[in-house]
Amino acid sequence: MNKTALITGASGGLGLEFAKIFAEAEYNLVLVARSREKLEAFADAYPDTEMKLIVKDLGRPGAAKEVADEVHRSGIHIDVLINNAGFGLFGPFDELSLEKQTEMMQLNVITLTELTHCFLPGMREQNSGRILNVASTAAFQPGPLMAVYFATKAFVLSFSEALAEELSATNITVTALCPGPTKTNFGTVASVEETKMFSQPMSAAQVAREGVEGLLKNKRVVITGSKNKAGAFAAKFLPRSTTAKVAKSITQG
Repeated sequence: MNKTALITGASGGLGLEFAKIFAEAEYNLVLVARSREKLEAFADAYPDTEMKLIVKDLGRPGAAKEVADEVHRSGIHIDVLINNAGFGLFGPFDELSLEKQTEMMQLNVITLTELTHCFLPGMREQNSGRILNVASTAAFQPGPLMAVYFATKAFVLSFSEALAEELSATNITVTALCPGPTKTNFGTVASVEETKMFSQPMSAAQVAREGVEGLLKNKRVVITGSKNKAGAFAAKFLPRSTTAKVAKSITQG
């Protein structure tokens, strides 16, 4: 039987590229996104791939458990979990909508954690599985004007590295993918397309490919692009106050 990959945020951007990669690798797919139309269009493009489509707003509390319950009721075992769904917001913390920032934390942090908690026991039973959590190069420093977004990605990186170590004696791997600016709708949603941050974005297809390659090589952290690697390395040695200033200058444009 083919293995099954569950991918969140699968209707566009990185999620769509992940879905293409695993479909072409002959995995069965469980795809989760808000847009039924886009999920069905993808399914039509891959008629030979067995898929379960779940239309769900993962930014809503309780949605992760609903997804897990539906998957478990269907008797589907998840071999690869791709926690990709997420979004960012740009602006002074106190001027941004608290409701939208809370939704961001729910999606970027809580939903990712809940889905991992729901599907890890099944992987434990099989002593086999792979988890890819999409973090960001934002995880390596504070991010003024995107304070909550940067903080959520720092959580994803720390959580992923800790969990990878917890599972080091098993055949289950955890990888944090840390891309820099990428050609998706993230820049539009976050209102940062015209800033220095997005001056040289990588393609979503390239980021997804590097992420999956790292996942299959059991890497704990994958940073895409040489400039992003250099920036993450430098952030380890510079004072946090300095990296915060640098991040602010880039997001300001």
